[in-house]
Amino acid sequence: MRRPSHQQARLRARCSRQQELPFPTNAFPVQKDACNLMAHRPAHEHLLAALLESSEDAVLTVSPDGTIETWSAGAERLYGYTAREIVGQSVRRLLPLYELPQWGGLHATNGGNGGGGSRSIQVGERLHKNGSRILLAIRRSIIRGDNREAEGILEMAQALDPHKALWLPEETTVRLLMDQVPGLHWTTDRNLRILTHWGSALPAAKIRPGSLAGRDIRKFLEAADAHATPIAEHYAALRGAVSRCEYTWKGHMLEIRTGPLLSASGEISGCLGAAVDITDRKKSEEQALYQARHDGLTGLANYREFMDRLESEVRRADRSRHSFTLLLLDLDELKRINDLHGHLAGNRALRRLAAVMNEHCRSTDVAARYGGDEFAVLLIDSDRGMAEHVAQRIEQRLRSDQEKPQLSVSIGVGIYPDDGRTAAEIIDAADQRLYRRKKSSTQRSVSAP
Repeated sequence: MRRPSHQQARLRARCSRQQELPFPTNAFPVQKDACNLMAHRPAHEHLLAALLESSEDAVLTVSPDGTIETWSAGAERLYGYTAREIVGQSVRRLLPLYELPQWGGLHATNGGNGGGGSRSIQVGERLHKNGSRILLAIRRSIIRGDNREAEGILEMAQALDPHKALWLPEETTVRLLMDQVPGLHWTTDRNLRILTHWGSALPAAKIRPGSLAGRDIRKFLEAADAHATPIAEHYAALRGAVSRCEYTWKGHMLEIRTGPLLSASGEISGCLGAAVDITDRKKSEEQALYQARHDGLTGLANYREFMDRLESEVRRADRSRHSFTLLLLDLDELKRINDLHGHLAGNRALRRLAAVMNEHCRSTDVAARYGGDEFAVLLIDSDRGMAEHVAQRIEQRLRSDQEKPQLSVSIGVGIYPDDGRTAAEIIDAADQRLYRRKKSSTQRSVSAP
């Protein structure tokens, strides 16, 4: 076996000295939380997945016999192996030859089952998939179960510039990890006082590191009372529940996940929370929903949205014993407009009619593009007189429009419950009146001198 170089020997010596430093056990709250997540994995699967997949650092867990069990996206980027390639393999695959004798598993991490520390920091080398060596700051923690037995190792690693310092203090490594986790994360005690907080959202939220410690989470989230959704979820977490909610905070939509924070003995000592800003995502979802239910050309409700609203209004009117009316409109001579002036003019004509319909609709009414040249207006809490008045105003507005080509419409009216008590019956009544109106208009046009 090739012996380590003099530089490697000095590096290992420095690493060894670093491992022997007496770090206080309360200096690494995130490390403790990460180990708790692993030890109680079923209860924190969503938070563990967020940690593994969002950290820029390499995060992996190793079983007591040295088998790699989990592998983060950061580990894939750093070492070159995919999770499919490396999970289930021995961690020794990542070790240079000169470090193989040094790998002692659980007992090399400052203690195994029982006393002693359970964390270590070192600078060392690991092997990339292509065989090259990577200089790393490596932070290693023992994962302990409820019975305090060591169940594995959590290792976090970050690439170092070999031309700079050969080692990083553990607190620096922890802070680097904390600052890169997306969103805002916190732990609280059982009185919902914030113990620690971290995450990449701190600068954007203008929160200074450590500034929230000791604050009541209710005041931080600006929740008026204990029944506010995120606060209720924190109380549920104190009973062992894991939950998710959406909450508006300072103009931003947050997705907040909460779960119990477990002590080393497995008791619930507080809450673990995570908030991610989903404002942009919600806007995208709302835009996609709007586009799915509205006509792209006119901006009016499309057929699907119109039918849903009509069916809903039928049910509401049946319960409340109110009436409503439906206008079906057909844009006259659209084909002729397309043939004489082009399809752009035809599209413009459709938008002109849509604008006139919107002018004469209340905020509670529904204007829709029912088909190609067919439109509809659902007039809530209205009667025949109101429907005929709106129809006349739409016709007059189009006649007074100076823009060319001149537009006209044929309109049929359906009334609930006079014409029926179902959506289909109301539509059929309006459609028949529209057909008679259009036929009469055509006959007048033909007989005109």
